[in-house]
Amino acid sequence: MDFTFTEEQQAAAEAAKGVFAAVAPDAVPSPAMTPGAVAETCDRALWARLADADLLSLLLDARYGGAGLDAVALCLVLRESAKVLARVPLLESCAAAAAVQAYGGAEAKADLLARAGRGETVLTVAAHGRTGHDPAEQAVTARQDGGTWVLDGVQTAVPWAYDADVTLVPAHTGTGRTVLALVPRGHEGVVLAEQFSTSGERLAELRLESARLPARDVIDTDGAWEWLRDLLATGTCALALGLGERVLRMTGEYTGKREQFGFPIATFQAVAVQAADRYIDLRAMEATLWQAAWRIASEAPGPLPTAGDVAVAKIWAAEGVRRVVQTAQHLHGGFGADVDYPLHRYHAWAKHLELSLGPAAAHEEALGDLLAAHPLA
Repeated sequence: MDFTFTEEQQAAAEAAKGVFAAVAPDAVPSPAMTPGAVAETCDRALWARLADADLLSLLLDARYGGAGLDAVALCLVLRESAKVLARVPLLESCAAAAAVQAYGGAEAKADLLARAGRGETVLTVAAHGRTGHDPAEQAVTARQDGGTWVLDGVQTAVPWAYDADVTLVPAHTGTGRTVLALVPRGHEGVVLAEQFSTSGERLAELRLESARLPARDVIDTDGAWEWLRDLLATGTCALALGLGERVLRMTGEYTGKREQFGFPIATFQAVAVQAADRYIDLRAMEATLWQAAWRIASEAPGPLPTAGDVAVAKIWAAEGVRRVVQTAQHLHGGFGADVDYPLHRYHAWAKHLELSLGPAAAHEEALGDLLAAHPLA
């Protein structure tokens, strides 16, 4: 299989490198030293620079001011963002806008897409369900009442909810279908309660109490939520890969300078073997990521549905990024726990990414269900 990137995809990655080059991963207080959120809002200055570089409209069609690129291009940009722990809703806003473009109605597209591509409207997605372990679409009910939809339920750990103008909320109907509701911030019947990530970012519990939405703000096309969930999970894998690559580079730089018995510890076999194992993890994370992103972008058929490739990628991302940061902490010794050195931040972000949209065990179970339903010849 040829994973060579197109010129347009490579250009997006280069533009991202330019924007993120000036970002410091320790620009906010340490999550280890902060009882609440490390900041009240996302990095608005960086968000504006991403908009100026046309990186928020990658997946949008030209009629909305976008580049018309695909999931592979988005993952290339996300990979760069994670290397500097960029504090922006890049994945959530781009994925939500892409879902509206693919499945939404004409009014929703006209209202949201061009503004989202310019960074003027921020989108996010409630994708973690009531507890973070149950299916997100089962946490909220949606019923029709005349020309409106009525939503009730709770979604936990909604990222960037206090920054977002609109949150896409999956909900299930009485007939077992899943819809996507476009819920404006501050809408009547919508309540946010503060939560905090291991990375120190401000999350929200979103409570819907008989919240009424017009039909134009509800996407009831079959497959919309499943497609968006796959894109979010694959984007999370791209973030894990970028973070892991940066951490392994930090570890290589440190062990190349740190000496014991007159030699850099990188020359010791025990150190080299551990680093080599983590390099193998990263290459497996990379291969499975591009397989999943390619399936989403191309809609190519396969022995399993696209969700199978996404599950494999998330299994590797969750397990791999955990092993990478743990080995990095070990090889850095006490220096890795120093709050004046950024490695502990990467460890905190890695734990969040490992569990986000389900840990490896959840995706192993989902993969098993897919294999049972689609026996391989």
